[in-house]
Amino acid sequence: MDKKNARLRRAKSTRARIRDIGTPRLSVLRTGQHVYAQLFSADGSKVLAAASTTQADVRDGLKSNKNIEAAAKVGRAIAEKARAAGVEKVAFDRSGYRYHGRVKALAEAAREGGLQF
Repeated sequence: MDKKNARLRRAKSTRARIRDIGTPRLSVLRTGQHVYAQLFSADGSKVLAAASTTQADVRDGLKSNKNIEAAAKVGRAIAEKARAAGVEKVAFDRSGYRYHGRVKALAEAAREGGLQF
């Protein structure tokens, strides 16, 4: 099993557990160039909010789109949009990534922004 398939297997089992809980899911995707976050409804059928380093309002003032500072800014943006959509409690889906670096920075910034995990 290669690295990508192992990550996707971990993500799949996490998403199954989150589906049983029945709360909105905050999902993270990190690539070599950008960081993305999406807030899905409890059943997973709708995207309630989204933020990423590709958006101009998030990208403003950043030195790089792929560092911890950028991930924290995405976390603050997704928390603001989630609260505007009326969501305060979410389940954090780290998509099989380790809770470290950019993923951790995004999660902590979202918590500071008012989301409860």
